[in-house]
Amino acid sequence: MKLKFLLIGLFFTIISFAQNTAKVSGIITDKDSKQPVSFVSVSLKGTMINAESDINGNYEIAMKPGKYTIVYAFIGYKTFEKAITVAEDETITENVALQENSNSIEGVVIKGSTSKTKETALLKEQQKAVEIKQSIGAQEMSRKGISDVEEGLTKVTGISKVDGRGIFVRGLEDRYNNLLINGLIVPSNNPFKKIIPLDIFPTDIVGIIETYKTFNTNLFGDFAGGTFNILTSTGEKSQTKFNIGAGYTTNNNLSKFLMSKDAKGTSDFFGFSGNERDLPKIFGNSPSALTITPSQSKNSFGSGFDVESSNSPLNTSIGVTHNEKFNIGKNKNTFKYLLSLNFDNKFQVREGVNRLFNTAQGNYDNNLNFKQYKYSTNGSALVALNYKTDRLNLTSNTFYLKTTNNTIQDQTGSTNGTTVNTNAFIRINELEETDYLNTQLFGNYKLSKNERHNLRAGGSFTTTNYQLPDRKSFKGVKIDENTTNVSYSGNSIFRQFLNFDGKYHASGLLEYSWKFGNDDLEKSNKLTVGYNGYVNNVESSFRFLVSTPTPSSTGGVTFQTNTPDATLSNELGNSNFTYNEGTNSTYKTKLNEVVNAGYFDLAWKFGEKVDLNFGARAEQTNRETKYKESGSFDDPFITKKVNKIDILPSLNVKYALNENSNVRFAGSKTITRPVIMEAYPLEFVNPDGTIEQGNTNIKNSENINFDLKYEIFPTAKELFVVGAFSKFIQNPIERVFIPSAGSGGQIISYDNSKKAVLFGAEIEFLFQLEKISKSLQDLSFGLNTTLMYSKVNINTINSSETIANEANPSRKLQGASPWIVNADLKYEFDFNKNWKNTMTIVYNVYGKRIYAVGTNGLDHYYEMPFSKLDFVWSNKIGKNWDLKLSADNILNPLYQIELGSQSKINITESDLTIRDFKRGVGFSFNLGYTF
Repeated sequence: MKLKFLLIGLFFTIISFAQNTAKVSGIITDKDSKQPVSFVSVSLKGTMINAESDINGNYEIAMKPGKYTIVYAFIGYKTFEKAITVAEDETITENVALQENSNSIEGVVIKGSTSKTKETALLKEQQKAVEIKQSIGAQEMSRKGISDVEEGLTKVTGISKVDGRGIFVRGLEDRYNNLLINGLIVPSNNPFKKIIPLDIFPTDIVGIIETYKTFNTNLFGDFAGGTFNILTSTGEKSQTKFNIGAGYTTNNNLSKFLMSKDAKGTSDFFGFSGNERDLPKIFGNSPSALTITPSQSKNSFGSGFDVESSNSPLNTSIGVTHNEKFNIGKNKNTFKYLLSLNFDNKFQVREGVNRLFNTAQGNYDNNLNFKQYKYSTNGSALVALNYKTDRLNLTSNTFYLKTTNNTIQDQTGSTNGTTVNTNAFIRINELEETDYLNTQLFGNYKLSKNERHNLRAGGSFTTTNYQLPDRKSFKGVKIDENTTNVSYSGNSIFRQFLNFDGKYHASGLLEYSWKFGNDDLEKSNKLTVGYNGYVNNVESSFRFLVSTPTPSSTGGVTFQTNTPDATLSNELGNSNFTYNEGTNSTYKTKLNEVVNAGYFDLAWKFGEKVDLNFGARAEQTNRETKYKESGSFDDPFITKKVNKIDILPSLNVKYALNENSNVRFAGSKTITRPVIMEAYPLEFVNPDGTIEQGNTNIKNSENINFDLKYEIFPTAKELFVVGAFSKFIQNPIERVFIPSAGSGGQIISYDNSKKAVLFGAEIEFLFQLEKISKSLQDLSFGLNTTLMYSKVNINTINSSETIANEANPSRKLQGASPWIVNADLKYEFDFNKNWKNTMTIVYNVYGKRIYAVGTNGLDHYYEMPFSKLDFVWSNKIGKNWDLKLSADNILNPLYQIELGSQSKINITESDLTIRDFKRGVGFSFNLGYTF
């Protein structure tokens, strides 16, 4: 009976509160940083009424008129209570600044928990962790107006990005990096790059970006620069957010722009190009020396050479993200899902010189001026599901990425060292497209209620495709501004069809951990044993069609440069030329790579001061490449096998000098695997005579790594770090240029040097300027810099390197910058209580580094220093509106690659520039609405 009356009373209490006529609303911020705090529980003491602050710190709670105590609670902060009185039909504003509780964060597990993405929590996790890592979370990315993962990583010490070439860690380029998504390894969508270009990942789908610059045994052994782990967002509450944006770049947008006529449709605008560029069926699945008739040439191709000239519009972006969260059952189990769709495009113009030097005469082999027009699209879709109980946390992710680059490039000048005709003209009409589908299932399960025994498992399956379908070009003589003459012989008109089919990439993870030795879990020792690995299966095909004159041919034709299709169709109708297949027997290659690894790690606490992690990883690599050498199409495949087991130990030590400062040491052994194209036996030919070709004999590098680091955390928002690192690399992989008499140009390839050593120092600090003056309380300054020395000893036997004949020849490591500087100045202020602002100035610069190793008497090709200055103004307007304004590449410096001045042959040219261009200054805005 008492229960009955209790239920009736509870029912009427709920009904009465459902008829609320009063409200309390406000914004919850961090007392130190003055930044919004999301997911704070807001409740009325003694009632069942509660709410939660949104991602921007806003909350609203409804009630009947009266007196209440309102309670604000969130992990990492001291619980705050406040008495309020609210009248009928009244809405009062209570803005609250929560103070961090420094002791409460120690038990928080950051990894995989997107609700712990606030800056202070991640900084505290960095301080408490034994391994050396840095993280940037959703809150910081939102505050700084960061739009993609690549941009976010440039805020980490020692990391810089290079236009079109990805992320460099400690001056080491893409091949030294690795990528995990939610702890599971994933392949690249591009065989020319080690990891997916991270600028295609919008930050709306990211919870935390973790960066490891030292090795731990649960990471894959392919590690020398850094391993990035993207923890995707699962959504924390019910909300929907729309984003739209537009951008203008000087000399890129609203100016003359050429685009292939094939790419002018609505579907092409969104990156769906159709199949009109497919290889004509008449050439079959396998190549032969087939010459088709002029009539067949006229009717077989779905795409042509015509381009259209117009003014490029503004760059645009659009996105929508929707989260929902449900409580299930009496045990407060939760189910969350996130749906995200994002699209952006970009119109890009590059103009400058493109040269190579001839090793015989010391003059230009190619001396070309180029102008490139590129229309790029990035599309992404993510579905994330999460189910959580007291003991199980299970997540499923499926995401799809699609990118396209429609490029028209004109090159004018001389090729193959000729000085007779400097009006050579090359037009390339190219579509590059990638498709990437990944699905993951991973989870954590507490085997015991006391959380001493835990199991983590996951699997990932990916299919990828990279294509250059019908990469068309013609090469001739420029008659005037609008007219070109070409001949039908000498590969003057050709079409290429390159297809990398990533049939499947599957990765798996199984890990058990046991906490023991202390009743307090946070002071317990921990043993971890596990397995992770992957299998990657790729096939490629490269077909090559060239023009050939017929017996009745006129030898060549003159046409309008932008509209040659009508003239070429008429020439085919008159039987003046046709196409034959120029593909050689090396057209097809297969790669199957299997990596299996078992590992253990023991984390041992020696009192209150010393934490030690040591472990080892046994990683087996089995790589099998099947290819054909030049010869007959009927020749059997050659099989190249690599089968090796690497034992990779790891040690991490942290000594806590006091509660705010640590000394860390890390040591490990790792390997570096080549990028797919670096070890791939594919001859990729460019119209200007250059060839990119992998080296099947290339070896994995072996690396010994050491790090020493001192860090101090003066406050929850400040940091000072000084560190030193060294790497000893056996068989480092490097880019080289090799003369090619057959192509009349040069081969870009890759090879192992003998060994390399690197020594470096890093300094990082985050500083609140109010310590200098109270008037500067809204300003903060961050800076990180890396200084590095590298030395490579080369193989002198059968080496074409220019310095091979010197006594004890050595040089710097290819791709390694001697110094990097990243800095940002942040200013936070409010126009009023509903309009909050953050302005950030960001500066990045890197030092001169070797782009390609010098061979056959030439000095190295050097990538020159490049400075980048950006300005970002982020606005939070009211509860719902976000506005980001930015200026990018304000200094607009010249990107430049130069030949060094120490060649051993006589250089007859005065200008040593190999390649240069300017990017332009970019201006953009992004408007978001959350409800």
